[in-house]
Amino acid sequence: MKRLTLLILTLCFSAIAFAQTAITPAAEGVTYGKTVTADNAISTESLKTSLSTDSVYNGKVTGTVVEVCKKKGCFMKLAQDNGKTIMVQFTDYAYFMPQNIVGKTVVVEGKAKVKETSVERLVHYAKDAGKSQAEIAQITEPKKDISIMADGVLVVK
Repeated sequence: MKRLTLLILTLCFSAIAFAQTAITPAAEGVTYGKTVTADNAISTESLKTSLSTDSVYNGKVTGTVVEVCKKKGCFMKLAQDNGKTIMVQFTDYAYFMPQNIVGKTVVVEGKAKVKETSVERLVHYAKDAGKSQAEIAQITEPKKDISIMADGVLVVK
């Protein structure tokens, strides 16, 4: 029984360690998760305006990817005009993003809202993103940001 448990754990850790190698590289037209089209997608600025009056936005948002989780692609961030970013996570961790998606324009479909992120969670994200200890030490307050729980992602260009 111990051997079987050890074997299962080893296989799970191996799958996690090599997960990034099995992800399709980002290229125009590639989708991740649910199949998404670019029609009716709003910009990140329009999303910000929409969320200033509504608590939730369900639909499509287009933007440029500026960061992706370096460990296994479990989140990405989209640029906003004001220099801030929008955190994008993936429903039920059903899919992950490749490292070469940074700089690409994407359309994400899902549920967006303004969310407060705890210091603990911000530190976790910073570590996953490969930030330095000095950058991580500067995280001392929770942050209110737009976040999206995406059902699918389309690489536009």
